[in-house]
This record gives sequence, C-alpha cells and structure tokens, in this order.
Amino acid sequence: MLKKLWCIIPVIILTCSVSNVLSEKINVGLIYDVRGRGDLSFCDAAYAGAEKASKKWDIKLKEVNPGQSTDIERAVRGLAKLKYDIIIGVGFLFREPMNRVAGDFPKTNFVLIDAEANPSNVASLIYKAHEGTFLAGIIASMKTDTMKVGFIGGMKIPLVEAFEIGFEAGIKTINPNVQLFSNYVGVTPQAFDDPAKGKELALSQYKKGVDIILAAAGASGLGVLEAAKETKKYIIWVDSNGNSLAPGLVLTSIIKGVELSVYQSIENVVNDTFSGGLKSYGLKEGGVEYIVDEANKDLLSDSIIQTVEEYKTKIIAGDILVPSHREQIKKE
Repeated sequence: MLKKLWCIIPVIILTCSVSNVLSEKINVGLIYDVRGRGDLSFCDAAYAGAEKASKKWDIKLKEVNPGQSTDIERAVRGLAKLKYDIIIGVGFLFREPMNRVAGDFPKTNFVLIDAEANPSNVASLIYKAHEGTFLAGIIASMKTDTMKVGFIGGMKIPLVEAFEIGFEAGIKTINPNVQLFSNYVGVTPQAFDDPAKGKELALSQYKKGVDIILAAAGASGLGVLEAAKETKKYIIWVDSNGNSLAPGLVLTSIIKGVELSVYQSIENVVNDTFSGGLKSYGLKEGGVEYIVDEANKDLLSDSIIQTVEEYKTKIIAGDILVPSHREQIKKE
C-alpha cells in the first residue's frame, strides 16, 4: 500500500506543476507613440489586435502612452524590468529605444511596428503600405472628376513618403494626366497629432479643385476627415477601416495588418513559438488590403473593382513591382 502511494504522489505533484504553468497570465505591454488610442488609425488597430488576444487567452494587458518621445525608452525599459512576456512598440519611434533596451533583456520578447531593430529578440513588423496605396491610386484616378487628386502625410519621412509614392504610381498607371497635390503636416512626430493643420491643408487642396484626398497622417487625418465632410469631397482612409466614418465620402480604406500581426505576435508567445527578426507584410501576405463594405460599395463601380483586382493579382504574382522610393521610379 505504501509503495502504491509513493507512485501516486509524483504524478500528483507533476499535475499540479503543469496546472500552475498553464494558469499563469501572459503579461503584454502595449506602448503607443505620440497620440495613442483614439486616432481611429494605427494605434487603435494595434489595440484591437491585443484586445482580441486578451479575449481568447488569459492575458494581462498594460497600455502605456508616453506622450513624449523622450519617455519611450523609459516606458520600454520599465516594462522589461517588470518581466513582461511581450512588449509591443507601436511606431517607428521605438526603433532606437528597442535597440538599446532589448539587448539588456534577452529573455523578453519585443515587437516593433513599422521599423526594424537589431536585437535578435525583437520582431520587426514592416508593412508594404505602398502596395495598398497603389490600389488606392487606381481608384482615385478612375473616380476623379476634376483630374486633381490630393495626398496629405503626417511627418515627412521615408516611411510616410512610401504611401505617397505608391499612390502616385497607381494614379499615373491609369491616367498620367491626373495631377497630384501633396502636403505634409510637419517634420516632427507631432505631425501625426495635429488635426487642425491636417484640416487646413485639406481645405486648401479641396479649394484648388482636388476632389479626392488620401490621408496618411495618423490622428492629423481626423482634420482631413472634417474637411471632407464640410466640402462633401472624397477621402481615402489608411491603417484601419474608416469607411463608416463618413459614409458616401470615404472611397475606401487601405488597411495595414497591424491588428492581425499584433494578435499573431501575442499568439506566438502563448504557444512559445515567438521569433525575432524582420517580418514583412504586403498584399501577398495579407498584410495590406483595400476595403469594400456596406459603407462604400455604392461608390465603386464594377469596372473600378475589376481593374483594382487585376492589378492586385499582378502585384501578388510579382509582375508589378510597386515603387516605395523615388530612386525606383527613376530607374524605371
């Protein structure tokens, strides 16, 4: 009888140990840059992915909005010291802070959105937004009545300029005679959180005859949206689905797979399959897409949809290389 009891005890101990491991929460840190949640764009998409994960698994989600870029490294290091399982930096401003911090915490999983970091424990999520805006350019070129289309970016950096370059390439592919007007809100991160300036630039473009504006400006795009509503002109949203923000005026939304990739990153930690390195998301990977739904389907004719789908297929197949830098356009 005693021998039988000793045989049972180790099994009981092992079972309890496994149970404890499975019951441990996964600690997720989600750190925003500049505006944070409420931008109806990039940050909201990241939160949506984390929230979806928290509903499926036992996750403790901590949101941090540093407010100023100088606070970013402190926020990242603070969560790392608290032994968070995964720390997600939403935006390119996290690149240098993660380069400095991640190496000090090799057992911590880091995710960097929209930029590439060096440490091997950082998963750098890059999105080929220019492929999506190329499709938006096709839509704009086929939809414009004035032959004048606009682009308003947030901070003037290569990351945002790629939106413009892809957009212009799509426009010119359909009709080289369509004129593109481009403006940027500013040259500092605050350019992504200045709706007043975004509205000012949009109203100026609309007054010049522009009838469609693509806004790639973070929260500053909310000002562009206000201008579109006031003038009853078209707007194209980016990063998240904004078709319902102004039904009848939002031609389409070019979304990046931020929600999906954040969710998948957390899922990888849960399943112990997380890996660092560069992760690239384009049309082929489902990382960017244009959205047609109940809010905008009546704005896009069958001819427009058919043309967009034809070019989308060619991009996925590698028959068309969408430029993301001016140098690529010159070479072509």
